[in-house]
Amino acid sequence: MKPKINHDECIGDGICEEICPEVFELRDDGLAYVIEEDPDDSLFDKVEEAVEECPTSAITVEE
Repeated sequence: MKPKINHDECIGDGICEEICPEVFELRDDGLAYVIEEDPDDSLFDKVEEAVEECPTSAITVEE
């Protein structure tokens, strides 16, 4: 599982960081970033929730 963020779509809502701070963080530029590019499988459900809750669908997951 490799989460990715499309910064052209990201609006810096921060919901991903709220749901899964182990993988996502909101930075000073107002955009979210992946801080753990290969998260542990135990975080799968949280990453999937972040994907589903992102208001602009900016987050994707590659297998």
